Amino acid sequence: MHDIIEQLDRKREAARLGGGARRVAAQHAKGKLTARERIELLLDEGSFEEWDMFVEHRCTDFGMEANKVPGDGVVTGYGMINGRLVFVFSQDFTVFGGALSEAHAEKICKVMDQAMKVGAPVIGLNDSGGARIQEGVASLGGYAEVFQRNVMASGVIPQISLIMGPCAGGAVYSPAMTDFIFMVRDSSYMFVTGPEVVKTVTHEEVSAEELGGAGAHTGKSGVADLAFDNDVEALLMLRRFFNYLPLSNKSGVPVRPSGDAAERLDFSLDTLVPDNPNKPYDIKELIVKVVDDGDFFELQPDYAKNIVIGLARMEGRTVGIVANNPLVLAGCLDIKSSIKAARFVRFCDAFSIPVLTFVDVPGFMPGTAQEYGGIIKHGAKLLYAYAECTVPKVTVITRKAYGGAYDVMSSKHLRGDVNFAWPNAEIAVMGAKGAVEIIFREDKGDPAKLAAREAEYKARFANPFVAGARGFIDDVIQPHETRKRICRSLAMLRDKKLENPWRKHGNIPL
Repeated sequence: MHDIIEQLDRKREAARLGGGARRVAAQHAKGKLTARERIELLLDEGSFEEWDMFVEHRCTDFGMEANKVPGDGVVTGYGMINGRLVFVFSQDFTVFGGALSEAHAEKICKVMDQAMKVGAPVIGLNDSGGARIQEGVASLGGYAEVFQRNVMASGVIPQISLIMGPCAGGAVYSPAMTDFIFMVRDSSYMFVTGPEVVKTVTHEEVSAEELGGAGAHTGKSGVADLAFDNDVEALLMLRRFFNYLPLSNKSGVPVRPSGDAAERLDFSLDTLVPDNPNKPYDIKELIVKVVDDGDFFELQPDYAKNIVIGLARMEGRTVGIVANNPLVLAGCLDIKSSIKAARFVRFCDAFSIPVLTFVDVPGFMPGTAQEYGGIIKHGAKLLYAYAECTVPKVTVITRKAYGGAYDVMSSKHLRGDVNFAWPNAEIAVMGAKGAVEIIFREDKGDPAKLAAREAEYKARFANPFVAGARGFIDDVIQPHETRKRICRSLAMLRDKKLENPWRKHGNIPL
């Protein structure tokens, strides 16, 4: 028995050493933590239960049979984040560059399967050189097995990817199918084909950072949600983000007691919207002043800034927030913002997170670039997401709600549950100037007459009362009581039940 225990201890020690002291030192020299150090920081102290520590690859080609490391380049298991269950896998770059083998993939699949059975999120810490070339198609098969599980888990348990090193080729498609992707600046990158291939095929000279770094994916492509300066910040922020998430699609939103009174009034909101309808203001000021304790976790802040998305709490319960931002492109909806918001609304709907929408939208972005880029189809994604969504939906129109964009932004017609408007809200087909120039074409040569017509149109439509008269707006509220009215609405909607007709799945305009 004593010999077996000694053998077990030796095996465990070998697994914990990973690729050895030299490679661990190289990892630290790049400013990166090891796979195990990352798990220790992410999970509650002493809560990690490791699985498959002794798994080794089965490859016998290219001398691989003489080169085996227990764990095979990935640490897997489960633990707690603030006392809530989570499954995790952390790729170990010190072992074969974190390259994925058949056995490596099986370890990841095992924790994903178990997470589905018990209803708990999966967090993947990616740091891998890609498929293990020595294994050939077996490693590709391993990737496909992971992909299949990503799809099956979608909408059932939250999936989060934290890219903490290289992630290239086919490896990128697993994170792409997870709900959220976070990256680390200057040490992580994602791309389907690397700089060398790009140079060979298209003759473009580009660095790995420019092609697929954190800046490229949080600002240009929208592939990643957030970027952090180092491993430690990324892991601590991921812990904070995890607190907002339900454990599964059946668990309900987490509740965190708050001392922020639901009835709290904020009179500074009465002067938030400028008197000049063309002057911008920052919608984030409204969000921060309305949610619990001013705590708003924004996602994709550097991408499609004309719309704001993120998670917050109202009366201690998680809510998803979507808001047009008049500071950028006047808050117009365009291709990027429609896709950004649509995916977020669908995430909230999948996990029963109520959606709170702040509307100040003058319409869809005009121009050939938008039309040729498919704004019709991409704008319809947001419409589809809101229309399909069955969770509680509360909407507040702060200023403009024009044209089709009024319909799209969680209007009463798309089964909005409670729709409020501020007193200065303008709900109309279009702005007064444009409307008058179309309706009264014959008066174009008479500026005085046109100005009178514009004033008449404003008096008639540039207010929330026409929509209110038809029941499209449930109430016109004072800005300072916005939090109170939203909290009451969400409390009323807590036991809402609404089901869509049975179908295998809809055909969203992808």
